Amino acid sequence: MSHEDLPLIEDGCGDDCACGEYETGLDPELAALLEAADLDPVEVEDIAMMALTEDLAGGEDVTSVATVPAEAVATADFVARQAGVVAGLRVAEAVISLVAEEEFSVERHVEDGAHVEPGTVLLSVTTRTRDLLTAERSALNLLCHLSGIATATNAWAKALDGTGAVVRDTRKTTPGLRALEKYAVRCGGGANHRMALSDAALVKDNHVVAAGGVAEAFKAVRAAYPELEVEVEVDTLAQIPPVLEAGADLILLDNFTVEELREAVALVAGRAKLEASGGLTLETARAVGETGVDYLAVGALTHSSPVLDIGLDLRG
Repeated sequence: MSHEDLPLIEDGCGDDCACGEYETGLDPELAALLEAADLDPVEVEDIAMMALTEDLAGGEDVTSVATVPAEAVATADFVARQAGVVAGLRVAEAVISLVAEEEFSVERHVEDGAHVEPGTVLLSVTTRTRDLLTAERSALNLLCHLSGIATATNAWAKALDGTGAVVRDTRKTTPGLRALEKYAVRCGGGANHRMALSDAALVKDNHVVAAGGVAEAFKAVRAAYPELEVEVEVDTLAQIPPVLEAGADLILLDNFTVEELREAVALVAGRAKLEASGGLTLETARAVGETGVDYLAVGALTHSSPVLDIGLDLRG
């Protein structure tokens, strides 16, 4: 099958578009499952098509075309090679469904967010053998990456269990994959920070410099966007009182020591939410959580998590 044969989306504008002409090409049941997971089926389809287009690069899967009869049909199993938390099974299914030239069937053995052991069969797909092999790498790239994020997040969530603190992500995401990566964080037991710059305000050091001070920056944002939550980054205890007085909803404590975090919690006394950030490690996570902060901001969840090893095995 050539790249030109794929149903490439050129003007997929999604459900919010007023034109009403575009609908996702995914199976309605699969689209409904994605929506239930708070994922946009149109966006998932676009990402899947981008991955496939990159892999085919205007040609075809020459190895599979040469070695596999066009009419051959097979069943393949997605199998965990490592213990971890799975995320992205429906995304992998979407990738294969876009390549499949014939009707295909799936057996869904586990759901996203499940803890799995090596050898666990996650998903089984039956369709043309060529199509399975053509879609294999694109599907696994996404599934392994998202499952790696979910697995790493879950380690942080376990470390914080019982402290009252929650690990959450940042905007340090792979361009084009933010919605999927933040979904994987949720699958692992973490929480999402803002999805986009327009969701909430976060006053950081460069904003402070531009505005002439921490409190001045906060007041400017509050005046311009009174309806939005405003988070302010501080890097010293001395910066907290004026931010509190101005009315900050959330204070980001940047590179505070554990002892400084305890002091900040006592100083704030519940008048604002507190988020620890900078230099956090899994080894120190529990100590940070026990200080009384509400969140731990961990950009590494999305930008540095290793993949979870998952393979695709054709049944003999």
